[in-house]
Amino acid sequence: MIVVSNSSPLIALAKVGLLNLLKELFGEIRIPRAVWVEVVEHGRGKPGSEEVAKAEWIKVHGVSDRLAVEILRREMGSGEAETIVLAKELGADLILMDDEKPREVARQLGLKIAGTIAILVRAWRKGLLARSPVDVALEMRAKGVWISDELLQKLRSLIEGSRS
Repeated sequence: MIVVSNSSPLIALAKVGLLNLLKELFGEIRIPRAVWVEVVEHGRGKPGSEEVAKAEWIKVHGVSDRLAVEILRREMGSGEAETIVLAKELGADLILMDDEKPREVARQLGLKIAGTIAILVRAWRKGLLARSPVDVALEMRAKGVWISDELLQKLRSLIEGSRS
């Protein structure tokens, strides 16, 4: 399975010590150079920087279609643009991304998307997450990860519904 990630899931999971869930779920994660620069180089000293730098299962790839990146950059940041283009170039099975505008563009390009909350649910269903995804999401929020009230409520309903 080819999985390409943007920075937000990497950072959010690292903030709560769960970056390794990605390895357990997907084996290898591919990121474009712009995401590496954002998380590891510009993010030096911040959550995710050291973890991503040390993760041998996270592979950095260059993006060939620079024109596509520049066109997408009119609507989003470099990391998101390169993530979408890399996913298309690699024929990715899944793209990990949280921001809504880039997610919509990725959907329009036929890419399958999962956000950080979906990763938590998938890990929980596979028995890889010892505590409730709701508790993890609340911890992420407490550590500065933006999660809307609406998404948190949907998560609560999903988890409570699967317990009954």
